[in-house]
Amino acid sequence: MQKIGPDPSAVYPNENIKQICYIKNVITRPNIIVGEYTYYDDADGAENFESHVTHHYEFLGDRLIIGKFCAIAKGVEFIMNGANHRMNSVTTYPFNIMGHGWEKATPSLDDLPFKGDTVIGNDVWIGQNVTVMPGIHIGDGAIVAANSVVTKDIPAYHIAGGNPSRIIKKRFDDEFIDHLLTLKWWDWPAEKIFSKLEILCSADLELIKALE
Repeated sequence: MQKIGPDPSAVYPNENIKQICYIKNVITRPNIIVGEYTYYDDADGAENFESHVTHHYEFLGDRLIIGKFCAIAKGVEFIMNGANHRMNSVTTYPFNIMGHGWEKATPSLDDLPFKGDTVIGNDVWIGQNVTVMPGIHIGDGAIVAANSVVTKDIPAYHIAGGNPSRIIKKRFDDEFIDHLLTLKWWDWPAEKIFSKLEILCSADLELIKALE
């Protein structure tokens, strides 16, 4: 039988490289949703990706949604809405979680800043030691430079970096970005991706413009 790529249901797509893990196949939390072929690269335990999603509490209802074919480097941290403190009062100190009577000052959910779901598109490359703040949206094909703190949304096929991150440049012109967003190659069946792999990995953009 001809090989057309790794098994998307495998924990380790390459059995010889255990530092790369397909995240979808190790997720246990219902509020983390990850597409096929998206991987986390970490020699210290790639299968422990969920430990890099912090302050994530089911009662808040926020989700981390990551698309297909994303490349996520070691040290990433997705900070979710549970990290937020009340900001409309004199003090931001969370007295209630310390107990011993202080729970009388428990804030309502309406008192806490809530930024909604964190959404990462398809074919996104997130560099080493990147921190993504609550409610951020990163578009398809974007690149986030190493050591960045993402505090604002990043449009599709843009490169961002810094602390706080800022847009550095577009990867392609608007017309070509529109073509790629229409193409949605990440939704192709495995057989088609395999047959067009050399074109997808080519620097000859004219070849890609001809794809349908």
